Amino acid sequence: MADGVLVRVRRGAYASKPAYDVLDAAGRHGLRARAVVQQASTRVVLSHVSGLPEYDAPTWGLDLSDVHVTRPDGRAGRHEAGVHQHCGTIIDGDVVVRNGLEVMSPTRLVLEVTTVGTLESSLVVANHFLHCGATTRQALSTRAALMDKWPHTLRTGLVLRLADDRIESVGETRSFVLLFNHGLPLPVPQYPILDRDGRAIARVDFAWPELGVFLEFDGKVKYEKLLRPGQRASDVVLAEKERERLICRTTGWRCIRITWADLGRPAATAAMIRDELFPTLAVA
Repeated sequence: MADGVLVRVRRGAYASKPAYDVLDAAGRHGLRARAVVQQASTRVVLSHVSGLPEYDAPTWGLDLSDVHVTRPDGRAGRHEAGVHQHCGTIIDGDVVVRNGLEVMSPTRLVLEVTTVGTLESSLVVANHFLHCGATTRQALSTRAALMDKWPHTLRTGLVLRLADDRIESVGETRSFVLLFNHGLPLPVPQYPILDRDGRAIARVDFAWPELGVFLEFDGKVKYEKLLRPGQRASDVVLAEKERERLICRTTGWRCIRITWADLGRPAATAAMIRDELFPTLAVA
């Protein structure tokens, strides 16, 4: 608004500008989705990508331009004015109340996202909900068996086959997809490192025990999580380097580290990883 106190979320819906300005893209989408539900002339349930902000679930790589809702009355949905109405069949357990709104369950959201997202973005969502315990592989498989008539489900089966509750973050999921897309051997996620007495001394993001290699994804969130009161970022980096040396001394393995920037150049990164996994082939 002209006085700078309010900002228009969508037609007929406004929010405090200071509060709106600090929201990220997912938060702003969630605010717009709430406005759509409040303004709807019929009962609708937040679904697909629009249900994710209500669970603080990642929306990496997903299109947030439209708000997605599903009509429980079974009538044909519309796609207009930034709102995509779906009319899929809803069964018991699909809908829960979250933060005062009806929203699809994590199990259903995972499956819905596979119909609108890429393999990579869909797997990010699936791994998140599996890792936090909001759904299970069995629950996903059981519900997926009932969606045989849903459109755009070609990638659903592949997402469910690759989904793994051990993978903890967006960066780790994207690293895993990079390996899969480039035909590299798939590693063991969250592999425990044991000393000679069988005691756990560390855990690595991914490992190829048979090749003597482990991989760590270095992201900002990871280092922030490791930061203790009174520590500087440089202290965490040095501690992480010492941890890497300890693992290498204990196992004799080689370490690969990749970052967000490496994920942005997948072909080159895959080639680098392949050379580390099979150094004799690289020399030949």
